[in-house]
Amino acid sequence: MMNLRGLLARRLVLLMAGMVAIGIAVTILFAPDGFYAAYGIELAGNTNLTNELKAPAGVLFVAGLLMLAGVFRAQLTTVSLTAAAAIYLPYGLSRLLSFAVDGMPNSALVGAAIFEIAVGAVCLLTLIPGRDGRIAHTTN
Repeated sequence: MMNLRGLLARRLVLLMAGMVAIGIAVTILFAPDGFYAAYGIELAGNTNLTNELKAPAGVLFVAGLLMLAGVFRAQLTTVSLTAAAAIYLPYGLSRLLSFAVDGMPNSALVGAAIFEIAVGAVCLLTLIPGRDGRIAHTTN
């Protein structure tokens, strides 16, 4: 059985990951011009680009809800951490690939990559089996 400290740490990680994912998703869905302007990206009324950017925001919103579900339902902790790692790590690693292929973007996007990789890594590390060999999940 997981100790209370470990459970609290996992819930805090999921709370932060879920709230960030939902916050980003809602901002992209309802205020994309301002969100992307902060990264030096001008949408300039490009309906096709705005539509293309909003589609993954819906996925990010649902993933954020799944992350938050693990905060409130211990039975969902493992699936929530897995979802968080599966969302954050590919976002950050894809940005690194873009840096290598396309060049360095705005410093805010570099910061986003660092944040995404860090959050994804923390979520992934909490899934590594403990000393007893069991995956980090709870049943209470």
